Amino acid sequence: MRLIGVGDNVVDRYRALGMMFPGGNAVNVAVFASRLGASASYLGVVGNDEAGQTVLRSLRQESVAVDLVTVAEGPNAYADIDLVGTDRVFLGAQKNVAAFDPTAEHFDAMEKFDVAHTGYAGTFLPHVAAMAKRTKVSFDFGSRFALETAEPYLPDLYLAAFSSSHRSDAESRDLARNAVAGGATYALVTQGEEGAYLASARWTIHQDADRVQVIDTLGAGDAFIASVLVGLLAGRDRRSVLASASAHAAQVCMAHGAYGYGTPFEPTAPPGAAGNANAEVSK
Repeated sequence: MRLIGVGDNVVDRYRALGMMFPGGNAVNVAVFASRLGASASYLGVVGNDEAGQTVLRSLRQESVAVDLVTVAEGPNAYADIDLVGTDRVFLGAQKNVAAFDPTAEHFDAMEKFDVAHTGYAGTFLPHVAAMAKRTKVSFDFGSRFALETAEPYLPDLYLAAFSSSHRSDAESRDLARNAVAGGATYALVTQGEEGAYLASARWTIHQDADRVQVIDTLGAGDAFIASVLVGLLAGRDRRSVLASASAHAAQVCMAHGAYGYGTPFEPTAPPGAAGNANAEVSK
């Protein structure tokens, strides 16, 4: 199974810890898919600073192909994060060089993959229909997009994913069903500690969340998405897919950052000046 993450990348800067971690929805899904045995690639733009190099090094160490990555002059995208209990609070962010317009060559490259995943934090929502002409498309609408906003894109989506911990259980279930009714092949609605719904045109099933000692929830939803994509495209039983996805997401909650590789940075540094150019990356 071949998956490409398209669009956003970021370093998540934990100011209280003085550490930054590589991430971003498209990057995270590619990394988690690779860990599950998929052949994964990332298409995006990183900065030529230490933050950008941190993202690149982590992708290479996770066996995610980076031949479609462009290194641009300027600071990498970042998000400043604080933790309140075990949940993350975003203090501010800059996309910097991460935002870009796709070229014909980018769309051609997607044809080599079984699925392309992108999401709300990137700039590819207007290009979903063009992507769908080349391969299956997965899109993460997060918690910011209501169904009405997603509706025009649903017929082109293999998987429409939503974060729904702010909705009731009934609202989350209905969101999954309505997204499929709107044209998506599958809809995934994650509910944090309340589990998740996965729906197709024929069924809707719920998965309870695994109970673990949570340290940080960042990246858990992306792990869930990656697990669902890998499982569905491998033809696995849907209940097995959901159980594995829940276990994968729970594991991610047991450490800071989305998938590791923390690097020190100076919290008082200006945007884009994160880290020491000679800093080592550790998992």
